[in-house]
Amino acid sequence: MTRNDLDAHVERAAETVGSVWPLHSFVTANPLAGFENRPFHQAVAEAEDLFGGRGYPDTSTFRRAWEAGRIDPDVLEAELAAHGVDGDPEALLDELAAAEVERERERERDRDPATETVDRVLSKWLAAFLDEGRAEWPMPNRERGFYAAWRRLAPYDDEIPGCTDAADLPETPSAALEGVLSDYPQDRWESILERHLAALPGWAGLVKRREEADADPWQTAAPVSLTEYLAVRLTLVDLLDAPVEPAGLDADADGETTPAVGVDGDVPLAELWLRAWEKSHRQRLLSDVDRTVDESSTEDEERPDAQLVFCIDTRSEIVRRHLEAVGPYETHGYAGFFGVPMRYQPYASDVEIDACPPIVEPRHRVAERRDPDQQDEAATHDRWTKLVQTGRKHLETLKHNVAAAFTFVEGAGSAYGAAMATRTLLPSAVYDAVDAVDSRIPGPSTFCTPTLDRPADADTGADDALPQGMTLGEKVAYAETAFELMGWEEFARLVVFTGHASQTTNNPFESSLDCGACAGNPGGPNARVLAAICNDDAVRSALRDRGFDVPSDTVFLAAEHNTTTDEVTLFDADVPESHREELQRLREDLDHARERAASERVESMASDDGDVGGVREVERRAADWAETRPEWGLAGNASFVVGPRTLTADADLDGRTFLHSYNWTTDPDGEALEAILTGPLVVTQWINNQYYFATVDNAVYGSGSKTTQNPVGNVGVFQGNGGDPMSGLPLQSLSATSDQTYHQPLRLTAVVHAPTDRVAEILGHHENLRQLVENEWIRLTVLDPEQDGAAFHYAGDLEWARAEGPEPEVPVPTPSHTAD
Repeated sequence: MTRNDLDAHVERAAETVGSVWPLHSFVTANPLAGFENRPFHQAVAEAEDLFGGRGYPDTSTFRRAWEAGRIDPDVLEAELAAHGVDGDPEALLDELAAAEVERERERERDRDPATETVDRVLSKWLAAFLDEGRAEWPMPNRERGFYAAWRRLAPYDDEIPGCTDAADLPETPSAALEGVLSDYPQDRWESILERHLAALPGWAGLVKRREEADADPWQTAAPVSLTEYLAVRLTLVDLLDAPVEPAGLDADADGETTPAVGVDGDVPLAELWLRAWEKSHRQRLLSDVDRTVDESSTEDEERPDAQLVFCIDTRSEIVRRHLEAVGPYETHGYAGFFGVPMRYQPYASDVEIDACPPIVEPRHRVAERRDPDQQDEAATHDRWTKLVQTGRKHLETLKHNVAAAFTFVEGAGSAYGAAMATRTLLPSAVYDAVDAVDSRIPGPSTFCTPTLDRPADADTGADDALPQGMTLGEKVAYAETAFELMGWEEFARLVVFTGHASQTTNNPFESSLDCGACAGNPGGPNARVLAAICNDDAVRSALRDRGFDVPSDTVFLAAEHNTTTDEVTLFDADVPESHREELQRLREDLDHARERAASERVESMASDDGDVGGVREVERRAADWAETRPEWGLAGNASFVVGPRTLTADADLDGRTFLHSYNWTTDPDGEALEAILTGPLVVTQWINNQYYFATVDNAVYGSGSKTTQNPVGNVGVFQGNGGDPMSGLPLQSLSATSDQTYHQPLRLTAVVHAPTDRVAEILGHHENLRQLVENEWIRLTVLDPEQDGAAFHYAGDLEWARAEGPEPEVPVPTPSHTAD
């Protein structure tokens, strides 16, 4: 067998293992992404068999939702009746509870001791090899690749028997795999390999992601592949006398698993409860939406004081709502990377980051360039930054150096202890001190501009062939796409592209609170790039030829929304004096909106200790290094609305809805809608399912309590001192208390304001998107403006069911030409 044949077996076996991003750039993704081509109930059953994770909320969660009125009794009755299920809801919940107990007993069956030893030994070596800069003494020979580095050092590991010399082990990963698998028929290899990948899905997912990331500097410095991973694992299996074919793997099975409690032969009872809950949520959402909206009516409205474009992130909905309430402002939603797929290099940094969604490949290199006219600000920034970095580096060296650690404690222990006490007891004072220092030190945005112009002699011969900057045509395309997707026809004097970031202290999961559309990074740089593009005179001239006549008095600027404190920082260094009055008024109104939004957030996080102030409390949470829940992040997300802001302007969506601006009347060909449904909708589905599965089974798809986590190698966290890195969200991101879930585990409900035939045509052209909808990973509803805003639920096979409230839904065929 050739190496390519073996790699193909590994690749197919890895299809059901989700990619896992390292902790420093945590990206929310569906942990069951490899199962999206199956109906949801079948997918979670197969995943439970493979990973051991529960696929539905437990009975207590359903019971709380039922008792709180979140599940409409009529909706539940109709759902049960449609599948021939009779019985009192309480009795059905008891039936679910009994089935849960039985499943838990099966999950707790003892594992093979030899397999547990394999997991422990392999995890130890993976932690050493995949370390990304945390280890004081890095594993040697990593540049040779995982298998070669491990083979060279394995003889020195007392836990590996029968290996006293590297020559005792196969020379190559392919030889190692074939040597173990040769005793089994090739048609069972993929099933065997799939089980071994699923044994440690956290490590396997990290390796899969590293292998896919061609430009990852760590992959360049320490290359690893799933073939190498499996070669080491199966070699350990052989040496430790563990089973090659794991228990429970039936060679004659067809891979399908029947749920414990089912109806109609295969649909589990829990699925019906979940559907009823989701349909109840959808009913409430549709009741809040203004279906009579007419986009043409906005043409006669007064020009707003400013237009602000926020990320579609659910946290933006809150501050948008409050900003609109305090002044004549117009807000819009757009994916937080603002349509610019770039690899970004911050000022004075040697590291480049991908500032775009994982499903989008970066196309440009953009770096911060010092403005020659702002040398004084740059010098001040450099001086203070160097001083802080030197101090931190010296402190870290003293803390970790074996020879200096004791003298450091003796000499600086009292001062260090006082600082720790201050941070623990007075976090608000620490926030004030840091804020005061930051306000006096110029940030890079005040003396830097992003390098957007492509040099005539640009070097495009880099390994990943990413050019520096972009051409005029590319700039125009990014601006035009933004305007088209948001359906813009009018422009205010101030247009603000507002990225977002989070502020938190001592939080391994801090990147999970930054912008997911920017691959777990702050969105400010992307906002600055699009603002610079739109201020370019040449770009504006080209846009006029394409139907976008931007007024000469319109100024574009960038901002960044701190989702922990709800402070919005304006990057206004280039705003002319003629706009300073509007800018000051906007800044004051943003402060007012912040006060309201912060109070709303605090109310959702407040404990029983009494009333707490809004802004002051969120600032404390941002600075408190003992705070396990600085903010709720995207917890609570349940829906995605695509349409004009007037559709939801009068609704309090409680920070649970992604909002993407769209005007169907300015998109006659449906190209803008197609981009939204195949891009942002897919990404929000990833986010939604990450939160869903981490909630329904945090032990398998989450990461447990933060208080018992141990970060490892800057790539993940352990529960305890070893094992598999936990790849999902911690309990504190999902639960209000140890027994009270905050996030409501619902699949994403998408509501699109557009003609049904246009949506059906897009589904017909994109099989992956259609699979997500038909397999019920997404619940899709269309508000058809050509039919007076009537709601139509997707009914499968490109057909629609007209929603008539609680009445039965009658399938409405889509016009035949849309299915071509």
